[in-house]
Amino acid sequence: MSLADDLSSLPKAFLDDIVAHGFRADRLASWAGTVGKDRDARNRLPGRVEPPAPADIADAPVPGSDGYEAYRKRGLEALSRGEVALIVLAGGMATRMGGVVKALVEALPGKKFLDLRLGEQAALGRLGASVPLWLMTSDATHGPITEALGARADGEHVAVFRQCVSLRLTPEGRLFHDAAGAPSVYATGHGDLPEALKTSGLLTRFRARGGKVVWIANLDNLGATVDPAILGWHLEHGGAVSVELVDKVGSDKGGGPVLWNGRRIIAEEFRLPIGFDATRVPVFNTNTFLVDAKALDELEFEFTFVEVEKKVGDAKAVQFERLLGEITVPLEPHFLRVPRDGTRSRFLPVKDNEELARRKPEIEAVARERGMLG
Repeated sequence: MSLADDLSSLPKAFLDDIVAHGFRADRLASWAGTVGKDRDARNRLPGRVEPPAPADIADAPVPGSDGYEAYRKRGLEALSRGEVALIVLAGGMATRMGGVVKALVEALPGKKFLDLRLGEQAALGRLGASVPLWLMTSDATHGPITEALGARADGEHVAVFRQCVSLRLTPEGRLFHDAAGAPSVYATGHGDLPEALKTSGLLTRFRARGGKVVWIANLDNLGATVDPAILGWHLEHGGAVSVELVDKVGSDKGGGPVLWNGRRIIAEEFRLPIGFDATRVPVFNTNTFLVDAKALDELEFEFTFVEVEKKVGDAKAVQFERLLGEITVPLEPHFLRVPRDGTRSRFLPVKDNEELARRKPEIEAVARERGMLG
C-alpha cells in the first residue's frame, strides 16, 4: 500500500478540513520520497557560512543616548497613525507544563500570558496608538484561545488565524498513525506565518488602512513588547526586516545571525554546516522581528521544510517544519542587540514551570513598567 493509497483511505471530511488549513498532498509526497535519505543535505545550509562582523550588529537605542528621543518620536508618530500590527506566535502547547495551551497559562497571579498581551495592547492605546493584535494559533490552540478571547476577537483589532498543518510520516515514508490508529496531524512551524497570514486576509486589509510594519514576537517572551524607539530605529534604516538579538550567557544555545555567502541571515544551529563553531557567534535570535508589511504581503519564497524526528507516544515519527527565521533569506535583515536584564529586558522566555517560577519577579517588573497590568 502506497502513501497515495493511505491518503485516499482517509475520510473525506477529515481531508477537506486539513486541506482548508494548508495541507498539501503533493508536499507530503515529496517529503516521503526523501525521508531519512540525507537529512543533512536537506537541513544544513550549503556554501560559505561565517560569523557576522561586529559592525553587522547594532545596539538598541538607550534612553538618554544620542538619537533615542528622535527614534522614539518617529516610532510614536507611526504608532499614532495606525501603521503597526503586532503578531503573537501562539501555536505552542506547553508540553513541559503538562501539555496545556501556553496562552492560557497563568504567568502572574490572575494574569495569563494572553491577558498580558491584551494588556500590552491596552497600554499602547493609552499612548494614542491603535495596534491590532493578531494571534497565530495552531490546530491544538485555536479553539481554546478563541473561546478565551470571546467577544474581544472582532476579527481586526483582535484576531486569530491558524498556521498550516500536515501529517506525520513513519521513518519509512508511510503515513504515521498514532496509538489509536488515527493519522497524526501537526502544525508545520512558525515559518507558516507568511502563508497563513496571506490566507487570513488580515495583512491585505491592514495595508489598505495604511499599515506599514508587522511586529512579530513569541507569546511566552513578554519582554518582546512594541517599543517606539526600536520601531523608530527600524524605520530609520529603511530595510525590510529587523531582528532582535541578545548576548549569549553561559551555556545558551540558539539560532542566530550569520553571513551566508556574504549575506546576513538568521539560521538555527542545526542548519549550520557540520564543524561550524556556533560559539563564534556571541548573540542569538529572540524570534522577534519587525517586517515591512508590503514586503511580507508580496513575498514569493519557497521556505525550506527541515526534517525533524519526533517521539509520538512510544513510536518514532518524522515531520517537516519551516522556520520563521528563514524570512531573512529573501529579505536581508538588520540585526539589533537588545537588553536581557532589568526592566528594559526584551528577552523573558518561559519554557517550563520551573523557569516561570524563577522569572515571575522579572515578568512582573517588566509588565508593571510597561503598563501591561492595567
